[in-house]
Amino acid sequence: MKKSVAAYLLVIAGVVLLAGSLYFIRTVQEPEGVLRTLPFICIGLGSGLFGSGMGELIGQRALKNSPAIAKQMEINKNDERNIAIATRAKAKAYDMMVFVFGALMLAFALMEADLTVVLLLVFAYLFTIGYGIYYRFKYDREM
Repeated sequence: MKKSVAAYLLVIAGVVLLAGSLYFIRTVQEPEGVLRTLPFICIGLGSGLFGSGMGELIGQRALKNSPAIAKQMEINKNDERNIAIATRAKAKAYDMMVFVFGALMLAFALMEADLTVVLLLVFAYLFTIGYGIYYRFKYDREM
């Protein structure tokens, strides 16, 4: 039951964010600074929350009448082979992301983009690499 309560809360939060941002867009005549983009960010977040909550509710309702399918899905989710495949796919995606981030930073630097944008990309890149190194050492000690 806790999952359905969380899903309902996600749906409600999404609708509230969507409605609030649409109201803000219609009522404020000339927003300045952050207020120019904040409503649109709230629309994106609200849409994501609403979609996630509705997807969860629809999935729960679909599995409610067929416990055999729900049990099989739970087994598939916790299967070691599926977990290993997902982990390997994430590792490959991480390896690709390192090169894509590097190329993107270089492209922005060569295009003489705003320094703030380049520094944000560099920070995200270094944070991701540091996160990977931390877990590499952690798992190396455990295994």
